[in-house]
Amino acid sequence: MPHAASPAVVKAADLLEEAARTRAACPPVRTLLDAGDLEAAYAVQQVNVRRALDAGRRIVGRKIGLTSTAVQRQLGVDQPDFGALFADMAVPQGTEVPAGRLLQPKVEAEVALVLAEDLPHRTCTVVDVLRAVDFALPALEIVDSRIAGWDISLVDTVADNASCGMYVLGGSPVPLSGLDLRSVSMTMTRNGETVSEGTGADCLGSPLNAAVWLAQALAERGDPLRAGDLVLTGALGPMAPAAPGDVFDAHIFGLGSVQVGFAQEQEGARS
Repeated sequence: MPHAASPAVVKAADLLEEAARTRAACPPVRTLLDAGDLEAAYAVQQVNVRRALDAGRRIVGRKIGLTSTAVQRQLGVDQPDFGALFADMAVPQGTEVPAGRLLQPKVEAEVALVLAEDLPHRTCTVVDVLRAVDFALPALEIVDSRIAGWDISLVDTVADNASCGMYVLGGSPVPLSGLDLRSVSMTMTRNGETVSEGTGADCLGSPLNAAVWLAQALAERGDPLRAGDLVLTGALGPMAPAAPGDVFDAHIFGLGSVQVGFAQEQEGARS
């Protein structure tokens, strides 16, 4: 991959890896890379993905970010991004995220897809995705940034594994047959108060469109989606910040509900 041996790429990867290890956020890494160089940013991401694999972690799928046109305008970009999902990022539904596990978490509700077939084609279509999907689940993505104060550009979030943190999946698989993902509605509450609402149409027009984009992007890179992969297709509404003691509950019409809590910090403990 181009940029892979670049000292700037390695330095950016080192900063992000150190921030994740020490739970101490780092400055933006965009100043280390050429302005707007997404290939360099993905090279940074890949350096730390490879390090994680070498350490014994296991990739179980991908997440899609920046699927909201409003967020794209905010960052001055015209495309989504993606990151790797690891098995140890999963939080069982209804349990708590341990205190101090994340730096500055935010929660968003999404449609998760699990594939039964590979999606190897660079010219992937919605029909290809529909045929490949085994089932859908409601999901909460807990995004997190290793960069202080969420002071990020597109280059920063791509380099930082698309700001992946953790994720929670609902427990009742739903086949796509008869389900229109464009029209599904979502409501997410924090401690019983509604903090986010949206529909499938708010995710690139449909979560299926997001999945098509991801399948094509990965196929072009020679690392296509495979049977068994989990795909988090992107937020259906605004993200909401999470604090110790918070409990989030999201309901996606037609898919069901998913919940997660954030553990209180023990008195005298440090993150």
